[in-house]
Amino acid sequence: MKISHSLLAATLALSGLAMAQDNYPSKAITLTVPNPPGGVVDTSARLLNEPLARVIGQPVVIDNKAGGSGNVAYGAVARAKADGYNLLISYSAYHVGNPALSPSLPWEAKDFAPVALLTVATNVIAAHPSVPANNLKEFIAYLKANPGKVNYASQGNGSLSHIGTEIFKQQSGTFMTHIPYRGSGPAVADVLAGQVQVFITTPPSVMQHVVSGKLKAFAVTGTKRHPGLPNVPTVAEAGMPDFKLEAWVGLFAPAATPPAVVAKLTTDVKKALEMPETRQRADAAGIELRYLPPDALGDLVKTETAYWAKTIKGAGIKAD
Repeated sequence: MKISHSLLAATLALSGLAMAQDNYPSKAITLTVPNPPGGVVDTSARLLNEPLARVIGQPVVIDNKAGGSGNVAYGAVARAKADGYNLLISYSAYHVGNPALSPSLPWEAKDFAPVALLTVATNVIAAHPSVPANNLKEFIAYLKANPGKVNYASQGNGSLSHIGTEIFKQQSGTFMTHIPYRGSGPAVADVLAGQVQVFITTPPSVMQHVVSGKLKAFAVTGTKRHPGLPNVPTVAEAGMPDFKLEAWVGLFAPAATPPAVVAKLTTDVKKALEMPETRQRADAAGIELRYLPPDALGDLVKTETAYWAKTIKGAGIKAD
């Protein structure tokens, strides 16, 4: 029986693909981070890369590809070869907020296959000591008495700190001017210097400065107090029970990544997150580890995409 050249080529290609999947991973994996070093997204990547490298027996490299409110990194991974070696560390506000903020992006949600939820983090309403308020009620009263006098920092247009602060303004009936930065690091630097006065962000960015007294913390935006900031009340305790803001960070692969590779990845990520030293490092950074498998992460993305689209439209938020 004769076998056509095309059939033989296809058979060999499939055989090679299967072998590559069976040997996965056989080289270094790159985690592309859409933010500069510092902050919850980069910290989450650094919580994962070392323990994951031990699990898989290959290097796991972090590539900070900041810019364009995350779109530079998202576009790069969306176009990357779908072989499991170039992965995206995704930030919730970029993943579910950017599509609602911009009609034209270099990526779509369908370009990514969910691998695992990694971490979640509450946020802290932090301010420079020059702000004449000692608690959330006094802060809101000061903002109302001085509309436009206070500037607030964000990690960039469309970031959770941008969207969240705009929602805070809407719910509290106050006004602050938005000053966007390229990530948490430069934003924190200017808040510490008093160039901007307020930053609503995740604990890793500001916790040490609150503890040292270089910044004030009026409230945390979750449902319970943060273990690293036990004296800081929740927004509900501080008198604003309807305002809640939580960030999540997940791992995604290009959409065409073989299911067998995604299955191997999510199993190995779960093992890495369950290591005692990973949990200790997360606790020290003020981040909660929360693994979810691909299907559950996919459901979370769908639910929050719908929620943020409605919220952003209702608050009149634009990518200014």
